[in-house]
Amino acid sequence: MTRPDLTSLTLEQKASLLSGRDFWTTKPLDAAGVPSLVLTDGPHGIRLQAGVSDHLGLNESVPATCFPPAVAVGSSWNPEVAGKLGAAVGREGRALGVHVILGPGVNIKRSPLGGRNFEYYSEDPLLSGVLASAHVRAMQAEGPGASVKHFAANNQETNRMQVSAEVDERTLREIYLPAFEHVVKEARPATVMSAYNRLNGVPASEHHWLLTDVLRSEWGFEGLVVSDWGGVTNRVAALAAGLDLEMPGHDGSSDAAIVAAVRNGELSEQVVNDSVDRVAALTRHVVPQGSAVDLNAHRLLAQELATECAVLLKNEQQTLPLLPASRVAVVGAFAILPRFQGGGSSHIHPTFVDTPLEAMTALAVQGGSSITFAEGFSLDEPDREDVLRDEALAVARAADVTVIFAGLSEREESEGFDRETLDLPPAQVSLIRAVAAVSSRTIVVLSNGGMVSLEAWHDDVEAILEGWLLGQGGGRALADLLFGVQNPSGHLAESLPLRLQDNPSFLNFPGEQGQVRYGEGVMVGYRHYETVDRPVRYPFGHGLSYTTFDTHDVQATATGDDSAVVSLTVTNSGSRAGKHVVQVYVATSAGPVRRPARELRAFQKIALEPGESRTLTLDLNRRAFAYYDVPLGRWVVAPGEYHVQIGANAHDVLTETTLTLAGDTIIPLLTLDSTLDEWLNHPVAGPRFTGALLAGIPEEQRQQVSQNADELFRLAASMRLRNVAMFLNLPEAALTPLLALTEA
Repeated sequence: MTRPDLTSLTLEQKASLLSGRDFWTTKPLDAAGVPSLVLTDGPHGIRLQAGVSDHLGLNESVPATCFPPAVAVGSSWNPEVAGKLGAAVGREGRALGVHVILGPGVNIKRSPLGGRNFEYYSEDPLLSGVLASAHVRAMQAEGPGASVKHFAANNQETNRMQVSAEVDERTLREIYLPAFEHVVKEARPATVMSAYNRLNGVPASEHHWLLTDVLRSEWGFEGLVVSDWGGVTNRVAALAAGLDLEMPGHDGSSDAAIVAAVRNGELSEQVVNDSVDRVAALTRHVVPQGSAVDLNAHRLLAQELATECAVLLKNEQQTLPLLPASRVAVVGAFAILPRFQGGGSSHIHPTFVDTPLEAMTALAVQGGSSITFAEGFSLDEPDREDVLRDEALAVARAADVTVIFAGLSEREESEGFDRETLDLPPAQVSLIRAVAAVSSRTIVVLSNGGMVSLEAWHDDVEAILEGWLLGQGGGRALADLLFGVQNPSGHLAESLPLRLQDNPSFLNFPGEQGQVRYGEGVMVGYRHYETVDRPVRYPFGHGLSYTTFDTHDVQATATGDDSAVVSLTVTNSGSRAGKHVVQVYVATSAGPVRRPARELRAFQKIALEPGESRTLTLDLNRRAFAYYDVPLGRWVVAPGEYHVQIGANAHDVLTETTLTLAGDTIIPLLTLDSTLDEWLNHPVAGPRFTGALLAGIPEEQRQQVSQNADELFRLAASMRLRNVAMFLNLPEAALTPLLALTEA
């Protein structure tokens, strides 16, 4: 639509555009040609409420396709999956008259206890950023705008409206901001949503450094910053910091506060004008409603996408896929009451739900297999536990293989609270162990938004298929994977530890007395486990297939002082068609900061027929080798060796090659307040420093100092040069030649 004319608006009219009309819409201003905008929850489906409105998913919404949530899409490792999902959600949003769809969420999975982990992709910022960018680009191409959330360091539900995330800048830059940065630069989202929490004591909605200095000035974001619903405390401070639109609307007090602040000189009217311009620009997403969406096609798409998201964790004795003409016992309440999405604001009213039991029964008939079912456990009637377990044991004894559907209900995980344990409910653990003791072979299929511990029963079963939450088509997708109609190709987007205590955030989650300290720094997830050599049950990037892949002819070539390209060939060496994820990690000890053992720096998912080979070329840009240097305030590629590693996952390196990069030439400024160690290691002054220092020492002390120089320098390494000079009785005249050493 035509850009609105805002030149004749009064201050009161302009202020009115900066907060919502009601829960889900903005205020129209007919005089300026500004229509009301409809914002609604997403991102894996449209949660448009026609009646009573809420932000916790408690009230009903219109039917929409429920696609796989981000926890599942993350395990697909496939931008095409994210893009197809985003486009479909965009089509449904446009058909329903929605202008901005809230999502995707790109917050990092810092702790496996995070109650909202099902809404986020990964523990790795590159994987999260690439998938989210694909989602945003495809969705916005259909009309509606995206709202990338929650900016930033929003990694828990405990005290989420007030807690202050205490995070150092390097950790922010390397872990918690890059996914947002990637989406902003690569996909140009319509909006970014500020988080509820505080960041280093300052509310995210009032954080000028975050919303203006970083987001706009550094990254070039030109869109609108919207609050999380109810996430603004001081409207004037938030507007001054860079938050344009407050949602939802309320009694008009925010508008009045803005007007008063301008009138009394507390706030520049230009700040108001800039935000009004961004609200007006958002009207480009007001496009004619599309024709009715083919919901049956979207139902099939939801099934298709779900098949790429499940992860085959374990498959001993080739238990999967299920053999034709098998007697299959299906056990577990989730086989008939599937858990396929998370609870809270992203809870979709699905158009249809595929149940695993029905889908498996249909496939079993085609292959000459038989299905028997026992509920095994109840989600809401614990007093039936013994009877249900006995029924499950009976069908398991009579079967060739038993498939147990286990997982977490929304009582165990949802928006609004964090989990307290990684364990499955005791009744399910007991059932798995009891069934495995009598069944010829046992397969466990999991449905859960956050990871669950496998330790109480892992060694009792032959196969484990991690289904996460797969959306409304998950039942059919799981059946296809179990019977081999589809080949599993998902890979873990987060590490599965042996114990909760092994997680690097364990001692600092969820914080205390209003603060949560990110004491693990950049060592999040696999970065921690690999760096400290801490074993896990299954590492980041792990995923099995019904076929095998070989990687060979790996070469890495520098394309400049700070970039490279890696080429390799992958062959499907098995007998089935399948999809393989190439994972490229970089490892180095170059530079003055501690680096993780390895970091994911590129990936690509490819489909190969049996015997087919494909040669790939992946770019490793400057950021693939860089760390964030806080004193310098910028990204730096340190000169030195870099190991380019091709991993089956973050732990198992298949092959590696080494590059030497010239990197950045950093000439630090030295003063008399610089330490002796900084002088000795300076690239220009360092080689000449010792001789110049000795030359300035009085002759009667010079020989003694020279003989003990190594020991003295080691003891005084952290001492400022002016203090070293004092202890060595260095004349003031001798300091001038030392300062001149920094001149190249």
